[in-house]
Amino acid sequence: MVSRLTSNAENQSWEWPSALDVDELLRGGWRARPFRQFLLKVHSRCNLACDYCYVYTLADQSWRGRPMVMDPQLVSIAAQRIAEHAADHDLPSVRVVLHGGEPLLAGHEYLAKIVELVRSEVGPGLRVEAVLQTNAVLLDEAALSSFDAMDVRVGVSLDGGPRENDRNRRFADGRGSYPAVMQGLTRLTSERFRHLFSGLLCTVDLLNDPVETYEALSAFDPPTMDFLLPHATWDTPPPGWRKPATAYADWLIPIFDHWYESGSDSVIRIFQEIVSLLLGGGSASESVGLTPSTVVVIETDGTIEQTDSLKAVRQGAPMTGLNIVDHSFDEALRHPGMVARQLGWEALSDTCKACKFGRVCGGGLYTHRYRSDDGFKNPSVYCDDLYRLIDHIRERLVADLRGSVH
Repeated sequence: MVSRLTSNAENQSWEWPSALDVDELLRGGWRARPFRQFLLKVHSRCNLACDYCYVYTLADQSWRGRPMVMDPQLVSIAAQRIAEHAADHDLPSVRVVLHGGEPLLAGHEYLAKIVELVRSEVGPGLRVEAVLQTNAVLLDEAALSSFDAMDVRVGVSLDGGPRENDRNRRFADGRGSYPAVMQGLTRLTSERFRHLFSGLLCTVDLLNDPVETYEALSAFDPPTMDFLLPHATWDTPPPGWRKPATAYADWLIPIFDHWYESGSDSVIRIFQEIVSLLLGGGSASESVGLTPSTVVVIETDGTIEQTDSLKAVRQGAPMTGLNIVDHSFDEALRHPGMVARQLGWEALSDTCKACKFGRVCGGGLYTHRYRSDDGFKNPSVYCDDLYRLIDHIRERLVADLRGSVH
């Protein structure tokens, strides 16, 4: 049987895709893609109080009722479920992301133990890529030495220089986090540990200067960086939003031009994905394109959830009604919400299908399509921004291609 929504908050039967008939899809030949990225919420609290955080400041407040730290027994069960899923689908590798809250609040020794346990459970035939996403405040030398020994790569969230970062990323008492983050990031980017550095994530703030923000991030020479649109929906639009809404594109375009013209070796993920899609390639990101999502979230209490950005939608929106003790990951693959994020073109609204950039944009991030009267079969609340950004990048590529011909 298809897994059904079980909570009152989740049981929005009029919203797409709640009534999606997964059995009918399977009879028609559709097949789910197995999960390849397992996001473990190892600690449900944070040592910062970022004012845009989707976990603590937006619609879903389920963190309040969850244990702070994932119990070792649940970690063991999660490892067994990952091993089971990988074996059932003959996967050569999986990615395990240590996430929170702030995962380093669980202690670096415990994080290393989690990675060791997962790798031990899956055995030598399956490669487990381990990644930590952190605010870097607790990223000391002991932690980095531990991650080096366990081959755990480290990504850091940073919104620019001191002024840009501390506009939103502060401690609960109002102090800016930049000095503490700087110390951790400086250790990570030292000669001894730089090979662990996976990149930077920056949430866009229209009040910050885009090129100054980009240059502040570039100073750390990250192998990758990404600029994230603030999580928002049609019910709760992002800051500075109005129709026609291109303020976010207008913020990103100067960064694209600066990056594109500089020939930088750093990868800016959103731009790279759009260029790839415009040239006929695929996307490795859920932000654009039609690549099926293969991410699943395991909360500190063992519940299995959809992408955690759905916490921006409403209370209970990420829920599946499943948990790792009683259910396999294959059961989660049959949840309508999981299926919707693997349907690609068929999950798009008619507006998106009629758009010339429909296959490039892919409707934008799934969360950003939500509207309470009908669910997720809508264009992104950032539709105008995405169209303008993609069109600008296309024009730059076309101009260069024409120039190379002549």
